[in-house]
Amino acid sequence: KASALQLKYAVLLDTEVETLENDPLLSHVDEWYGTRYRLGGTTKKGIDCSAFVQAVYLSAFALNLPRTAREQYKASRIISSTELKEGDLVFFNTRGGVSHVGIYLQNNKFIHASSARGVTVSDLFDPYYLKRFLGVGRIEKPMGTR
Repeated sequence: KASALQLKYAVLLDTEVETLENDPLLSHVDEWYGTRYRLGGTTKKGIDCSAFVQAVYLSAFALNLPRTAREQYKASRIISSTELKEGDLVFFNTRGGVSHVGIYLQNNKFIHASSARGVTVSDLFDPYYLKRFLGVGRIEKPMGTR
Protein backbone atom coordinates (compact mmCIF):
# COMPACT_ATOMS: atom_id res chain seq x y z
CA LYS A 1 0.00 0.00 0.00
CA ALA A 2 1.33 3.43 -0.95
CA SER A 3 2.15 5.92 1.78
CA ALA A 4 0.87 9.50 1.80
CA LEU A 5 4.44 10.58 1.04
CA GLN A 6 4.63 8.29 -2.02
CA LEU A 7 1.25 9.54 -3.26
CA LYS A 8 2.32 13.19 -2.85
CA TYR A 9 5.55 12.67 -4.81
CA ALA A 10 3.91 10.47 -7.45
CA VAL A 11 1.74 13.50 -8.27
CA LEU A 12 4.63 16.01 -8.04
CA LEU A 13 6.87 13.84 -10.22
CA ASP A 14 4.09 12.80 -12.60
CA THR A 15 5.00 9.16 -12.18
CA GLU A 16 3.56 5.86 -10.97
CA VAL A 17 3.62 5.43 -7.19
CA GLU A 18 5.29 2.01 -7.65
CA THR A 19 8.39 3.70 -9.12
CA LEU A 20 9.04 5.60 -5.87
CA GLU A 21 11.39 3.35 -3.96
CA ASN A 22 13.67 5.74 -2.10
CA ASP A 23 11.41 6.62 0.84
CA PRO A 24 14.32 7.83 3.01
CA LEU A 25 15.34 10.42 0.39
CA LEU A 26 11.73 11.51 -0.13
CA SER A 27 11.11 11.89 3.60
CA HIS A 28 14.27 14.02 4.00
CA VAL A 29 13.46 16.33 1.06
CA ASP A 30 9.83 16.53 2.19
CA GLU A 31 10.88 17.91 5.58
CA TRP A 32 11.92 21.04 3.65
CA TYR A 33 9.14 21.12 1.02
CA GLY A 34 7.55 24.58 0.92
CA THR A 35 10.30 26.25 3.00
CA ARG A 36 10.73 29.77 1.70
CA TYR A 37 13.89 30.81 -0.13
CA ARG A 38 16.41 33.03 1.62
CA LEU A 39 19.85 33.77 0.15
CA GLY A 40 22.39 32.52 2.68
CA GLY A 41 19.61 30.89 4.70
CA THR A 42 20.17 27.51 6.36
CA THR A 43 17.02 26.99 8.46
CA LYS A 44 13.30 26.21 8.12
CA LYS A 45 12.71 29.98 8.27
CA GLY A 46 14.48 30.31 4.91
CA ILE A 47 17.05 28.33 2.96
CA ASP A 48 19.04 28.72 -0.24
CA CYS A 49 19.66 26.05 -2.86
CA SER A 50 23.06 24.83 -1.72
CA ALA A 51 22.15 24.79 1.99
CA PHE A 52 19.06 22.71 1.12
CA VAL A 53 21.23 20.20 -0.79
CA GLN A 54 23.78 20.20 2.04
CA ALA A 55 21.08 19.55 4.70
CA VAL A 56 19.42 16.74 2.72
CA TYR A 57 22.72 15.01 1.98
CA LEU A 58 23.67 15.14 5.65
CA SER A 59 20.34 13.77 6.90
CA ALA A 60 19.61 11.27 4.08
CA PHE A 61 23.11 9.99 3.27
CA ALA A 62 25.24 11.11 6.27
CA LEU A 63 27.52 12.95 3.82
CA ASN A 64 28.98 16.39 4.46
CA LEU A 65 28.91 18.54 1.34
CA PRO A 66 30.57 21.93 0.84
CA ARG A 67 28.35 25.00 1.38
CA THR A 68 28.05 26.60 -2.08
CA ALA A 69 26.74 25.32 -5.41
CA ARG A 70 30.13 25.98 -7.01
CA GLU A 71 31.96 23.99 -4.29
CA GLN A 72 29.37 21.18 -4.54
CA TYR A 73 30.00 21.06 -8.29
CA LYS A 74 33.75 20.74 -7.68
CA ALA A 75 33.14 17.96 -5.10
CA SER A 76 31.01 15.97 -7.56
CA ARG A 77 32.04 13.46 -10.18
CA ILE A 78 30.53 14.98 -13.33
CA ILE A 79 28.50 12.39 -15.21
CA SER A 80 26.43 12.29 -18.39
CA SER A 81 22.80 13.33 -18.01
CA THR A 82 21.94 9.93 -19.52
CA GLU A 83 23.25 8.38 -16.26
CA LEU A 84 20.99 10.47 -13.99
CA LYS A 85 19.90 8.63 -10.85
CA GLU A 86 17.80 9.60 -7.86
CA GLY A 87 19.93 11.68 -5.51
CA ASP A 88 22.32 13.03 -8.16
CA LEU A 89 22.94 16.78 -8.18
CA VAL A 90 21.83 18.97 -11.07
CA PHE A 91 23.66 22.25 -11.63
CA PHE A 92 22.59 25.46 -13.34
CA ASN A 93 24.01 28.83 -14.37
CA THR A 94 21.44 31.35 -13.11
CA ARG A 95 23.79 34.21 -12.19
CA GLY A 96 27.09 33.40 -13.92
CA GLY A 97 28.98 30.16 -13.49
CA VAL A 98 27.69 27.39 -11.24
CA SER A 99 25.10 29.30 -9.24
CA HIS A 100 22.18 26.92 -8.63
CA VAL A 101 21.88 23.29 -7.54
CA GLY A 102 19.09 20.79 -6.96
CA ILE A 103 18.63 17.09 -6.22
CA TYR A 104 17.38 14.86 -9.03
CA LEU A 105 14.40 12.71 -8.10
CA GLN A 106 13.11 11.00 -11.25
CA ASN A 107 11.10 11.48 -14.43
CA ASN A 108 13.19 14.59 -15.31
CA LYS A 109 12.12 16.24 -12.05
CA PHE A 110 14.36 17.73 -9.37
CA ILE A 111 13.79 19.35 -5.99
CA HIS A 112 15.52 22.60 -5.11
CA ALA A 113 15.20 25.86 -3.23
CA SER A 114 13.81 28.17 -5.90
CA SER A 115 14.18 31.90 -5.28
CA ALA A 116 10.61 32.39 -6.55
CA ARG A 117 8.80 29.43 -4.94
CA GLY A 118 10.97 28.14 -2.08
CA VAL A 119 11.68 24.41 -1.85
CA THR A 120 9.75 22.89 -4.73
CA VAL A 121 9.86 20.34 -7.53
CA SER A 122 10.70 21.55 -11.05
CA ASP A 123 11.20 19.92 -14.44
CA LEU A 124 14.62 19.82 -16.12
CA PHE A 125 12.86 20.46 -19.44
CA ASP A 126 11.18 23.64 -18.22
CA PRO A 127 12.58 26.21 -20.71
CA TYR A 128 14.06 28.32 -17.88
CA TYR A 129 16.09 25.41 -16.43
CA LEU A 130 16.87 23.75 -19.77
CA LYS A 131 18.54 26.95 -21.02
CA ARG A 132 20.63 27.26 -17.83
CA PHE A 133 21.46 23.56 -17.27
CA LEU A 134 25.20 22.93 -16.75
CA GLY A 135 25.36 19.27 -15.87
CA VAL A 136 24.96 16.43 -13.42
CA GLY A 137 27.20 15.59 -10.50
CA ARG A 138 27.35 12.43 -8.43
CA ILE A 139 28.71 12.49 -4.92
CA GLU A 140 30.86 9.44 -4.34
CA LYS A 141 30.90 8.13 -0.80
CA PRO A 142 34.34 8.45 0.75
CA MET A 143 36.46 5.31 0.76
CA GLY A 144 35.80 3.10 3.76
CA THR A 145 32.14 4.09 4.17
CA ARG A 146 29.08 2.12 3.23
